[in-house]
Amino acid sequence: MKLELRGITKKFGDFTANNKIDLLVEEGKIHALLGENGAGKSTLMNVLFGFYDADEGTILLDDEEVVFAGPGDAMAAGIGMVHQHFMLVPPFTVAENVMLGHEAVTGFAKILDLDAARATVRELSERFGFHLDPDAKVEDLAVGAQQRVEIIKALSRQAKVLILDEPTAVLTPQETDELLEIVKQLRDSGTSVVLITHKLREVQAVADTITVIRLGKVVGTAKPTASREELASMMVGRDVSMTVDKGTAKPGDVVLAVKNLSAKDESGHEQLRRVSFDVRAGEILAVAGVQGNGQTELMEALLGVIPTTGGKATVDGEVITGKSIGDVLMSGVGFVPEDRTEDGLVATFTIANNLILDLYGIEPYSKGLALQPAAITEHAERSVEQFDIRTTSIRATAGSLSGGNQQKVVLARELSRPLKVLMASQPTRGLDVGSIEFVHKRIIQERDAGTAVLIVSSELDEVTALADRIAVMYQGQIVDIVPADTDRETLGLMMAGAHGEDAA
Repeated sequence: MKLELRGITKKFGDFTANNKIDLLVEEGKIHALLGENGAGKSTLMNVLFGFYDADEGTILLDDEEVVFAGPGDAMAAGIGMVHQHFMLVPPFTVAENVMLGHEAVTGFAKILDLDAARATVRELSERFGFHLDPDAKVEDLAVGAQQRVEIIKALSRQAKVLILDEPTAVLTPQETDELLEIVKQLRDSGTSVVLITHKLREVQAVADTITVIRLGKVVGTAKPTASREELASMMVGRDVSMTVDKGTAKPGDVVLAVKNLSAKDESGHEQLRRVSFDVRAGEILAVAGVQGNGQTELMEALLGVIPTTGGKATVDGEVITGKSIGDVLMSGVGFVPEDRTEDGLVATFTIANNLILDLYGIEPYSKGLALQPAAITEHAERSVEQFDIRTTSIRATAGSLSGGNQQKVVLARELSRPLKVLMASQPTRGLDVGSIEFVHKRIIQERDAGTAVLIVSSELDEVTALADRIAVMYQGQIVDIVPADTDRETLGLMMAGAHGEDAA
């Protein structure tokens, strides 16, 4: 199916999210929509999918003009969409989520045919290597597995045009490569694919055509043979450094010391097994590993989100294990969670209030039981300027921001007070190249200011770019801690469980 958008304009009050955008997606082709977070990519696709009404412009399918009153109309016309933010019901099973919205029934009593839904999940899971249990509850799945449920939902509807909105934002490098192969298979079967992304490697790997959007306008088209620097420059309107510029670390004394830290989940399964490491002032220790090997639990155990079953962690000699989250933060720890929407922000709060979530109880932001609006406003305006948070007002809700700007709010909050330790989990997940460059610079600045920095990232490029030392985790243990210049092949073998000496 051929898709064409002509002159699509979408405004929210005085803000123009899409400005007379033209887009042509040929049948059986992968068309990448490339741009920064907040450029208008997702808004454009939400217009196409019937979530928003365009203020101007037309949509054509196979040269016939169509009007969608809602997503149901779009799906009926053969358009499917995998959303960046999950559209799942957590207490439901995988099969129940997949059948939601197009439920099949069986028998005279018209009972939901869950067996058919289970069969669909198994068939698609086996075909594409997703390894999903149809009866598993979504709320019990890791983030990467939840994303695979979203993909199966779209595939089960046999869409002729499939919109993938940042589909790899929560996937590991291996899962990303698998998904890109799936996208190629879809193209080869005749499906037209719109790939919304900011990841240049993905675009160059699978796209047939690239359209670049900046500030709500199409700024040009390119072939996947264009260089990363050329594409990045088109995205942000300036030259962008594709490498992390950092000097040699000057480590000081040990600040964060972790000794034999262990933790179990509710079923008694070991998540952390006697994890030990140190992080010194003025250095970055990056934790590498395939997602699901204890990295998330490590950060949560250090922060006090989950209880530990053994060992301890100290900051400047002070034990933080067993303390409340608030006490850990007040001991000089800054924390950037891996899921900013769930754990880093209160979406319905204003930007100004989100910037003081861990500061509201201290002066100058409060006196006694009363908040101090003038101090909160001044702090918010200063943070918006210093961290380049793109918003029309500090009174806008955090949920109205793009992913990159939400991450900047989290960083601004955590870096607005003196820190001894900065812990950041997946600090650039789902961000565009401009935002990634910004976040990396701020992390390096924090290191150079003498803070001990602990990073967890499933992006191996990010690990090797930021780290002064690399700790590799596998099945809840630290396999080894190696120098930052360790080659990728060795790191990959360690991520599969080989010890550093065996992998070399």
